[in-house]
This record gives sequence, C-alpha cells and structure tokens, in this order.
Amino acid sequence: MNELLLLFLYCAILGAGVGFLAGLLGIGGGLVIVPILSSILLYFNSVPPHQVIVTAVATSLASILFTSTSSAIAHHKNGNVPWQLAPWIMTGVALGSLISGFIAAVLPEKWVRMVFFVSVILIALKMIFSGNNTNQPTRTMPNKGLLTVFTSLTGGLSAMIGIGGGALLVPLLNFFAIDMKKAIGCASACGIVIALFGSIGYISSGSAHFSIQDGFAGFVYLPALFGIVCTSWFTAPYGAKATHYLPVTTIKKIFALLLLVMAANMLR
Repeated sequence: MNELLLLFLYCAILGAGVGFLAGLLGIGGGLVIVPILSSILLYFNSVPPHQVIVTAVATSLASILFTSTSSAIAHHKNGNVPWQLAPWIMTGVALGSLISGFIAAVLPEKWVRMVFFVSVILIALKMIFSGNNTNQPTRTMPNKGLLTVFTSLTGGLSAMIGIGGGALLVPLLNFFAIDMKKAIGCASACGIVIALFGSIGYISSGSAHFSIQDGFAGFVYLPALFGIVCTSWFTAPYGAKATHYLPVTTIKKIFALLLLVMAANMLR
C-alpha cells in the first residue's frame, strides 16, 4: 500500500509539470509522460518489463483525455481554436488513433520505442529550422478530404506513441501557414479525440492481459492515471495562458528542446 501511494505521488508530481506543458505547447503531455512513467513503472515493478512501454503509452493517452480537455477549454476562451477546421481534423485523428491502439498492442516493444524516438527527433528538427526561418512562404490549406487523410496519419502515429497529437499536428498546421498559437489551440482540442479513441483501442486490446482487480482497465494502469490527472487538470490552464503572451519563436524553441530531451531519454 505504501508503494502504491508513493507511485501515486510521483505521478501527481509528473502530472503537474505535464499539465503546464500541455497547455503551453498543445502536446497533451505524452512526450513527457511516456518515458518518465516507463521509469516509474519499472522502479515499482508495476507491470512485466516487456509490457512497460505499451502500459505507459496507454496510460498516457487516458490521462491526455483529461489534460487536453482542460487545455482546450482555456485555449477556446483565448480564441485560439480554429473551429472552422477542427471538425475535419478531428475526424482524421479519430480514425487514425482508433486503429493504431490495436496495432501498437501487437508490435514488439522495441519497435514502438524506435517509432517514438525517430518521430520526435524529426519533429524537433523541423521546429528548430522553422523557428529560425522568419521568411517562410505562405501556403494554402489542402482541401478538406486531403486534410482528413493527413490528420488520420498524424492521429494514428500520435496514438501509437502515446501523445496527444500536438507534436505532430502543430508542425503540420503551422506548415500550412496557420498561426502557431491557433495551431496549438487546435491540437489541444484534437488531443481529446486522439486520447478518447486511442484509449478505447488500448483498453479493448489489453483486456486479455490485465484485469480491473489488479488496477488496470486494459493496458491503462489506473493508480498512475489518477495521480497524473489529479494535478494536470489544474495546471493546464496556466500553460495555455502563458501561450497567449509568449512570442511564437520562444514557443517553438521550447517545443523543440522538449522533444530532443524526451527523445534522448527514450533512447536511453
């Protein structure tokens, strides 16, 4: 019982930082949660070692459902959610994330880890170079159908590696000349959809491996989930408020640095 309480406290501390970053960057927090929660689960022997990553990913997605909701509400109040595009983007990420929850459950752990590492490194490099380029050409958004295809791919990859989608959606939307702050706001809203459908996939596919009596809903580890959510819900609005005032270039640099740190930690 003492170990379970200590795990809960560790996750609550993690959730406080994750909530602020989720609001600030629209990333949902999975880039931080997955590597750190993996270490926590290993330390407490909460799950078999070969299922640590998939459990961390699934629990991360479930927590993002709450964190992204809190963040999206704050961004909406600041007028940073482009609702004219959001339904098409949400449709794409919903399709991709639902399917990927089943795919990731049967992939070898090393494959999921490598997908995570390669994805975030490429995203970080893109954000660094785009952040230094002040003369980017203006691009037009693709048609709604093509936009849905693009976002289904980003949603699927996001759910597979346990992130809310901002790390992939923000660079994509920013590439098509959507304002950085509005891209972050849209990613926060879409994080809700990715987390919901991705969690359904992980809960369904994990029900054969874990039971609710052991503290699991499929692959979602409930003590860790509750610990993260109990603080992240309250800190996310503060991050969203900071986004409203920080310069875009500063946000991009923070975004890229976070990605590089998390990629290095996951590789280790």
